[in-house]
Amino acid sequence: MAAPNNTSTPKKLVVIYAPPGMPGHLFPAVELGKLLVVQGLEVTVVLGGEDSHGAGGSFLAGIEAASPSLSFHCLPRATLPSDVPAGSFEAQLFGLARASNPDLPDFLRSASPAPEALVIDFFCSSALDVGVELGIPTYFFHTTCIASVAFCLYQQVIHEQTALSFRDLGSDLLHVPGLPPIPADHLPAFILDRDSLSSKFFLGASERLCNSQGLIVNSCRSLEPRATDAIVSGLCTLPGRRTPPLYCIGPLIKPDEAGTQQRHECLAWLDGQPKASVVFLSFGSLGRFSAEQIKQMAAGLETSGQRFLWVVRRPTGDEHQPAGDLNTLFPEGFLDRTKERALVVMSWAPQQAVLAHGAVGGFVTHCGWNSVLEAVMPGVPMLAWPLYAEQHTNKVFLVEEMRLAVAMEGYAKEMVEGQEVVEKVRWLIESDDGRELRHRTQAAMRQAKEALDDGGESRTALLHLARGWENADHNGSIN
Repeated sequence: MAAPNNTSTPKKLVVIYAPPGMPGHLFPAVELGKLLVVQGLEVTVVLGGEDSHGAGGSFLAGIEAASPSLSFHCLPRATLPSDVPAGSFEAQLFGLARASNPDLPDFLRSASPAPEALVIDFFCSSALDVGVELGIPTYFFHTTCIASVAFCLYQQVIHEQTALSFRDLGSDLLHVPGLPPIPADHLPAFILDRDSLSSKFFLGASERLCNSQGLIVNSCRSLEPRATDAIVSGLCTLPGRRTPPLYCIGPLIKPDEAGTQQRHECLAWLDGQPKASVVFLSFGSLGRFSAEQIKQMAAGLETSGQRFLWVVRRPTGDEHQPAGDLNTLFPEGFLDRTKERALVVMSWAPQQAVLAHGAVGGFVTHCGWNSVLEAVMPGVPMLAWPLYAEQHTNKVFLVEEMRLAVAMEGYAKEMVEGQEVVEKVRWLIESDDGRELRHRTQAAMRQAKEALDDGGESRTALLHLARGWENADHNGSIN
């Protein structure tokens, strides 16, 4: 869609605040920023305590060069507060963002033009206080699914109903409006203990959601209608609490990694495979397994007789060792016996390009939301193998609600047996039920693409936001 003609008036500025060290949150934030730029807004992405000359520096420089209206600003590196335990990654994220709050107002006050809106990541929730202090309308941008937002809002209700920790509930089912029943032990580990700092940060963030001007989510209603309707109907908040407007503007996925570099060898290999015949296994940048689990996976893939493309990382505890000889990771002779129908690559493959390739017929995934969306957009069915964080709850939503995946049994015990790999991979590629799963995923693909088209629900939500910010008065209020 062409950008509106706003050449007669200065562009309005929107600031997007993303946490440091989380590419999975930064990439969607950048994509949101690029869409807002197309709509005639100026956008600055602020990173809390990130070093612009660090690992992400070249990425940020490339984005800035390609889109002059999209700029980046890195706040001074923050010091982790003394009350934040070193062993909790999530508590550190919340704590570092809180520690950056004194530096954020200086940037916002100095920005020209003055920001019309501040869009903050969930882990940067404490910045809502800064937005309120400065009179800047503040919105949350969720890089997770709508169902996760519904649960986050409803956590306040659960907190009022029981004094128990989620860990005390074991596998008891939690009933949240608009969601399938969630086993309590499938919740992210950092909120299982009620009295932990990370859990308190999470609850505080969920309370701040209700005080924001709106919730922007990287999903669309057509993928998650029940969760969307539950939020909009006010069913997920405490009685008397306000539910902010919900803006479902996704799916947003990062650009094809293969577009700016030499074509990866795995894509040439896929060119030679039959349509929808290859199972792709990839588990994100942090997804690692024990040496025994890798061997079980290898044995199962070999016995299945199916074609596969497998992205392998070194085993847990051995991740800092050089790649070395691949053969040492697998049963003896595995690579030679499967070389006619399989390709194993170390550490990384261009995931979006792989999933978009017509030879890929299934995706074994850790259920990270970005990866889920990258599978939905080309209509690739999934086998769910969650590992950490919110991936276990995503698995519940994917399998029980969206019905776009089938679970690999054994993940909860941290060992999926080789025979389970055999059965699920064969089921996915060969069975009538596997083909039905593929049809459902392709239907979801069409719905998601329609949502992003002109007149679609996600495009309409984005335009409503952009027009509101463009028409805001000089005090930052939305007309």
